[in-house]
This record gives sequence, C-alpha cells and structure tokens, in this order.
Amino acid sequence: MSDRLLSFEAIDNFRDFGGYAGAEGIVARERLFRSGQLSRTTQADQAKLEALNLRWVVDLRRASERLKQPDRMPQGWQGQILFSDLGGEGLAPHIQFLKSGQLTENSGRGYMATTYARMPFEPSHVAMFKGYFGALLRNDGASLIHCAAGKDRTGLLASLVHRALGVHEDDIMADYLATNTAVNLEGRAEEMGQWLGKMTGHPVSRDAVVAFLGVDADFLHHAYRAIETQSGSYDAYVRQVLELDSKAIGKLRQGLSS
Repeated sequence: MSDRLLSFEAIDNFRDFGGYAGAEGIVARERLFRSGQLSRTTQADQAKLEALNLRWVVDLRRASERLKQPDRMPQGWQGQILFSDLGGEGLAPHIQFLKSGQLTENSGRGYMATTYARMPFEPSHVAMFKGYFGALLRNDGASLIHCAAGKDRTGLLASLVHRALGVHEDDIMADYLATNTAVNLEGRAEEMGQWLGKMTGHPVSRDAVVAFLGVDADFLHHAYRAIETQSGSYDAYVRQVLELDSKAIGKLRQGLSS
C-alpha cells in the first residue's frame, strides 16, 4: 500500500490502482487513480494534482453533493470532468439515511448491503461507468475517479475496471479493502463517531462507525451478486449494461498494460 497511497493535505484515500497483474501484463502505473472528494484542496494539493497530468476526472457524486462541495482543480487545468445529473436532486442517500434514524452496526451494514446491490444498475452510475470506460478507451492520459469518500461508488467502479483488465479477484478485493488502511479507519473511529453522532443526534458506537464508514468484502459481494442475478453474469453485464464488446475489452487491456 505504501507505494500506492499518495499523501495530500486535504484529499483522503488518494491511490494509484494500477500495478496489478492483468490479462495482458501488468496494469500501468500512474494512469489510474482513485480518491475521495477534491473540494478542500490546498495549493500544495493542487500542485501535486497538476504533476499527475490528469486528463480525466470522473466525479461520481450527485448534483447536490457537487453543488455543495465542488471540485477544486489546479488553475489552468486543461482536463475534463465527467459527471451525471441523472437523479441527482435532493440529499444524497447516505445523508438521508443518517438523518432518518439511529445508526447502529446492523442498520449501517444493512444500508450498505442495499446500496451496493443497487449501485451497478442505478442510471446515474451506469452513465458514469460507461463514460469512464469510454475515456479509458481513448487512451490519452491519466484519469482519476472519486466520489465523496472514495470508498463505495469509487470502489465499485475501480473493481469493474480491474475485472475488465483481467486482474485476479484476490487483488481486486485487496485494492477495495485498502480503503480501511488508507483512511486509518481504526485510528480515527472515535473522531468519526463523534462526527456521526452530531449528524444523527444519537451516540454512535465504534462498530457502527466501522460498518458505515469502512468497507467490507461482503459489501462488494452484494454488488456482484446483484450483477449475476439481474444480468446473468459479469460478462453479460459488461456487454448489455456497460456496452463493451470483446474488441473494446481487448483494446482496453492493451492500452492500460505496461
């Protein structure tokens, strides 16, 4: 993890998710990045972002999230931000959940299971996933995907890219779970619990914090079980929902292999 995690002053969970063995060789480094939101970037952060030569930034957040906390990119940045306004009105679902009642370990896990089962087919996400794969197929520079915390929407999309590139399931899961280390979930659980307590108006246990703000293998499994149930298989999902044929997958693998 130490060679994947990039340190920023005000961007959480910023990582290079290349470098794994894929179907056509090692997935290229310094081409595929993932992170939390970019709304609080400092001058030092923006200088680091500029040095990455990002061509594409894929903002997976809803319109309401982007409006409240817009990305802050380096002045004069010449890249392109991809986003979707489909179904983006009102509070984000995770904020609605927090405001609706008491957060517990069980309710947090239940919310995450439902969220992950929904994400692969939600129209706004499908539009963004397709847009990101389209950007990758252009093979014209580095890209960054992010949402609010860089763990759920971002984690699912990174895993879809890894699977398309032929990365082994163990490596896909390891990269997904690395969020817990990248954000120092165990070390910050008490601080995060206090923040969540203010949001919900109720005391929040350490286990509830971990369930809601961390990632778990079972969460990602829910997404892929939904894919298999609704599409029949991952390959069918890629063809029918993401609209990527075997030729596109081959081009993607060649373009992102080092």
